[in-house]
Amino acid sequence: MAEDIAELLHQLIVTTRILANEEVLDAFGHVSVRHPHDPKRYFISRHRAPELVELSDLIEMNLDSEPVRPTEFRLYSERVIHGEIYKARPDVNAVVHHHAHAMLPYAISGRELVPVFHLGAVIGSKVPFWDQRDEFGDTNMLVVKPEEGASLARALGPHWTVLMRRHGATVAGTDLRQLTFRTVFGCHNAKLQSQAIAHGHVDRLSTGEQDITEAGQLRPMPIERAWDYWVRHIEKAGLMPEKPAKGKAAAAKTRTQTKTAKKRKTVKKSGNKKRR
Repeated sequence: MAEDIAELLHQLIVTTRILANEEVLDAFGHVSVRHPHDPKRYFISRHRAPELVELSDLIEMNLDSEPVRPTEFRLYSERVIHGEIYKARPDVNAVVHHHAHAMLPYAISGRELVPVFHLGAVIGSKVPFWDQRDEFGDTNMLVVKPEEGASLARALGPHWTVLMRRHGATVAGTDLRQLTFRTVFGCHNAKLQSQAIAHGHVDRLSTGEQDITEAGQLRPMPIERAWDYWVRHIEKAGLMPEKPAKGKAAAAKTRTQTKTAKKRKTVKKSGNKKRR
């Protein structure tokens, strides 16, 4: 059980670095994953730029977006986005909130984002809008209150991507790899739609094309192919995190660390006696 959680947390860091490397996340934005054995908990990084996130930065949260264990880390102010979506959508196991520039023209203009090429079908049949101003008036535009996160989750509804007016976007997935696939190609779709608008005409996928294509693209094979490609990118960039130790190696490492810690304590005590 400990090993599969370790692997999941490693994948969370990989996902975060892929999305940073693909210019979806920059200094801001955050990714989370639901706990594989307790659906009422999730993991997210402490307040840190995504590309810099390490295993030691990850925090376990309950669905009220409070740490399960006390921490001195500063937390993301918008973590309620994740907790409230997990509350509302049992089928969602991974969430990202971002401000990718490809998406922002749609969040600003209110123009509908639609699938315009085959991989773009993964944005889903509809991309709804959420305007914080509608329910909460003028704010600092951060989603910091549970009721604001719940409102965003209601706007997302049964869909997979929601545009946040004048702010950015939030994407949901059934797992981290699907989330990455939806997010990256959702941004590509937005960029291509903007280019098509500049050419004077947007020819979107039909409802039938969208349904058939989305189902095909979300099969394991296309997702794994794209995942391997993005992993190669972060390897080239020197961003691939070290894989967690497994089985006996992990146990041996833990024993070594414990022995080292005990040895340090013994040496310290011995030194204190000599000073006395």
